[in-house]
Amino acid sequence: MTPFKVHILGCGSALPTLRHNPSSQVVQVNNKFFMVDCGEGTQLALRRTHINFNKITAVFISHLHGDHCLGLTGMISTFGLLGRTAPLHIYAPKELRDILPAQLKFFTRDLGFDVSLHDVDTTVRAIIYSDRSLTIESIPLEHRMPDCGFLFREKQGRRHIVREMTDFYGIPVSMLNNIRDGMDWTDSDGNVIPNERLTTPAETPRSYAYCSDTRYMPSLGKTLHGVNLLYHEATYGNDNLSRAETYSHSTAAQAAQVAKDAQAGQLIIGHYSQRYEDESILLDEARAIFPNTLLTNEGMVFDVK
Repeated sequence: MTPFKVHILGCGSALPTLRHNPSSQVVQVNNKFFMVDCGEGTQLALRRTHINFNKITAVFISHLHGDHCLGLTGMISTFGLLGRTAPLHIYAPKELRDILPAQLKFFTRDLGFDVSLHDVDTTVRAIIYSDRSLTIESIPLEHRMPDCGFLFREKQGRRHIVREMTDFYGIPVSMLNNIRDGMDWTDSDGNVIPNERLTTPAETPRSYAYCSDTRYMPSLGKTLHGVNLLYHEATYGNDNLSRAETYSHSTAAQAAQVAKDAQAGQLIIGHYSQRYEDESILLDEARAIFPNTLLTNEGMVFDVK
């Protein structure tokens, strides 16, 4: 199968610590690389992954709290210094349009590439990006400012040719694309050869959901039903439930409940409060509800299976 990976660049929350960077990830689908959020320190973390800066096709910003976007202008400047020529597409709440162009005008000169801003309506679920193999949807979240998550979903692929069978029935090469699309074959004697004999099924499409930051949303599990890999913020443990409610964040147990309701394949959690020097307490609380949970950490790579 083609690569579908999530590279963790930062999994801390707003206050800086020596343990974690602010939020940022790179989602790799085949040979396409998409950045999700871009807190301070993202450039250095990206260097450590050995992902070529110029391979970043687009950046998706969930919301405009600083720990999710303050690294963006500096990274764009670095792209220019590295000689980037390909356009950079940025998908973000519309308020970024009031901020980023002024910063780029002041801090950068002659970038050598276009920066295209795409406004995201954080209040609706909608496909905001689509190509031949992938869609990316916005997922409305509930935070203290306009905020959304992102759902990466592979499109259904084509069936695979069994070359021994197509050669046996003498099917012309010019017809193989039709066979891949599910067409049966009728030979010269009028016999219909069913497609299932000529092909094998395409791989089941995979999906990844990124949900940070948000208060606990009981309906979110239904929205994300069947997702293979779910990242959900888990800023606090049960010992800080009231703080989570005050600041519109989630606890590890609440993140796990979303994963359980979604019947997700696996849950990964992050956006840890600086209060927790040992995040294992968050892991234990999540696993009590959804056993297939892992902590994120900078440098980790998760395969979407």
